[in-house]
Amino acid sequence: MGRTALVTGGSRGIGAAISKALKAQGYTVVATYAGNDEKARAFTDETGIATYKWDVSDYEACKAGIEKVEAEHGPVEVLVNNAGITRDAPFHKMSPDQWREVIDTNLTGLFNMTHCVWPGLRERKFGRVINISSINGQKGQFGQANYAAAKAGDIGFTKALAQEGARNGITVNAICPGYIATEMVMAVPEKVRESIVAQIPVGRLGEAEEIARCVVFLASDDAGFVTGSTLSANGGQYLA
Repeated sequence: MGRTALVTGGSRGIGAAISKALKAQGYTVVATYAGNDEKARAFTDETGIATYKWDVSDYEACKAGIEKVEAEHGPVEVLVNNAGITRDAPFHKMSPDQWREVIDTNLTGLFNMTHCVWPGLRERKFGRVINISSINGQKGQFGQANYAAAKAGDIGFTKALAQEGARNGITVNAICPGYIATEMVMAVPEKVRESIVAQIPVGRLGEAEEIARCVVFLASDDAGFVTGSTLSANGGQYLA
């Protein structure tokens, strides 16, 4: 393949599965992470995928980081905006900081990362931007006014930017995972997990690799006619 793919939050959970799947397809993959140096080193040792540390909510950090990545690995042609955080609380208890941190990472982070690679994509007349939203950006969720707002914003961002990129060979799509068997979900009490699974028609949690396969398709040449789309991968839990 030879193309360079950058996956934010790409060393853990869904992001790690995406990074590995793209590498298996022949992409040169680079993963970013925000804080856990030990996990990032272990991921690189295991996969050979280079990891870079920066905060996607910081525009200047994104700009400098992407410049370094492109100098070392070539121009980024596939961008997967996967990095995200949660700061859950009922709205009447949600602090301004909890709101701001989630919006800054989960929504503004898309602007920061995409804005920094966009000129190059337009110049080369090719690009794939894939935004990892969430089922809760589609249907909302108690205690997640911040997260749901950001993830819904990701979908609007996707639809608008797809129209700008289309004539330049750039596709922009979103994936909305449902409940996936990541480390975070598996850490919740078993009874809570059972209540979640009871709401999923296929009767199980999703696997990170299933989301990764969606990314692989959207990144491929085969998906050149797919843009501005929202791909729901939630086991039938929410039908958009």
